[in-house]
Amino acid sequence: MLASTLGVDWDHPDWIFEVKFDGVRGMLAFDGTSVSITSRRGNAMAVTYPELVGFRSQSQVILDGEIIALDDEGNPSFGRLQTRMNIRSKAGAAQALGKAPATYVAFDLLYLDEPVVGRPWHERREMLESLEFEGAPMLLTPVEDDGSALWGAVTERRMEGMVGKLKTSTYQPGLRSPDWRKVPFIQRMRAVVGGYTQGERSRASTFGSLLMGLVDGERLRYIGSVGTGFNQQTLRAIKEAMDQMAQPESPFHPDREIPAGSVFINPDLVASIEYKEWTGPGRLRAPSFKGFSDDPWQEVTFEAEGPK
Repeated sequence: MLASTLGVDWDHPDWIFEVKFDGVRGMLAFDGTSVSITSRRGNAMAVTYPELVGFRSQSQVILDGEIIALDDEGNPSFGRLQTRMNIRSKAGAAQALGKAPATYVAFDLLYLDEPVVGRPWHERREMLESLEFEGAPMLLTPVEDDGSALWGAVTERRMEGMVGKLKTSTYQPGLRSPDWRKVPFIQRMRAVVGGYTQGERSRASTFGSLLMGLVDGERLRYIGSVGTGFNQQTLRAIKEAMDQMAQPESPFHPDREIPAGSVFINPDLVASIEYKEWTGPGRLRAPSFKGFSDDPWQEVTFEAEGPK
């Protein structure tokens, strides 16, 4: 079941609110003997996260939840979890386990010796809280009636966001339902445009994405590229401006992740960017273009705009 992006009254008595953790969605199932962990796409993940397969219960169960990794301050870190996500061998998982241990946060119950998806959320929640188990999961603590207080805590800690759920909602597998509503916490920053990638298909006459950087000494530190947030009019206007600013030299410090074949420009443009978070290598996650600023590019430094 997926959450919609509709608005929600944070103080409505028919709704509960939970922290939206930044991790990987996973179904954890125990058949009475062994544990399986399955991704949204149906891929097996038990080998990737062996620390989660110690789950045991007196009943056969299927849980819905999020696999997360915590940073040194106890906050979910998608960047840290990324070091685990592509591991497909027991040896690789054992090696990475000590550096970025995973936690399973259970937020729903789908099966308890029989399917329970047709029951309302508040009944499934009571069953989940009464479940006796050993091992992996940690349970979310929902907030009732005062979603605004939770939102304050989420934004203060710069977490992913929160989810509102109708207390009477059944579990609707595979559907994006208005009975669950996600409220993402989006951050905004300034970044300097140092170039662009060549466009393809519908963007062949404009560009693919803007190369973003922050002033670090005499050059820009590359922080990733942004390819969303444009319409056809802005694509054409930005491309025309950049055509007048093209230069052969890169304004960036050397970085292996700058796409090959990129076109570099004189770094005069300062963009306003929305994003979810910084990843470990100093890259923006899920950036989106929101417009340009008239701030001097020399002021858009890594110290001022980089991860705090």
